[in-house]
This record gives sequence, structure tokens and C-alpha cells, in this order.
Amino acid sequence: MKTSGYKRSGLLLAFAVVSLSCPTYIHSQELPRKILKRVKVQYPTVLKERQIGGVVRLRVIVKADGTVRDTEVLGGNPILAESAQKSVKQWVFAPGATESTVEVSVAFDPAHTSDD
Repeated sequence: MKTSGYKRSGLLLAFAVVSLSCPTYIHSQELPRKILKRVKVQYPTVLKERQIGGVVRLRVIVKADGTVRDTEVLGGNPILAESAQKSVKQWVFAPGATESTVEVSVAFDPAHTSDD
């Protein structure tokens, strides 16, 4: 069955009207909160010796007073993630008006020594 140009135009117009009338939800994010106290992450010795590195991504829930309430692993090696979480839970951020969520990436580079 062939659709006429007018019918097709009408369908496109109806779709556009419906699409534009639906509400759009935009997740608003605060500006990143400044880290006031950063506790050094301990690189697991066995992984460093075996040249196993990577990046751990964490979702960090920061209370209004700047202390960390909780962390969630978003990606990365599970052993490195455990070490990153242990450290980041001790960090202190700048106080804010409310609790907020920030994403943090922690890089583990086996070529980087603790004295660097």
C-alpha cells in the first residue's frame, strides 16, 4: 500500500507534536566539590609486582558537611576497587548546601613508584 505525501507529512507532524509535548527530564548536577583532604590510595603489592594496573571509577555520596557517606564501584578491577574505596571513604570534600553525588576516578599505574 502506497502512502500519499500528504498522509506521510501529517503523520510526521503528529509525531513531532507528541514528541514536543512530552516533558524532558534533565538530571542537574552540582559543580564538582573540591577535595580538601585526600588520603593516599594503597596499591596492592601483589598487583603492582605483577604489573596489573587500571582505573577504578567510583560514585561517591558526599554529605553536606563534606564527609563521605558511601561509595559505589562503577568499574575497574575488584581488588583495586576495594583499595580505592577504603581510601576515598576517608576523603573530605568542601561543605555544600546538601548531600551530593560525585564520580571519582582512581588510577593505578604499576610504573609509578610511591616516591614519585
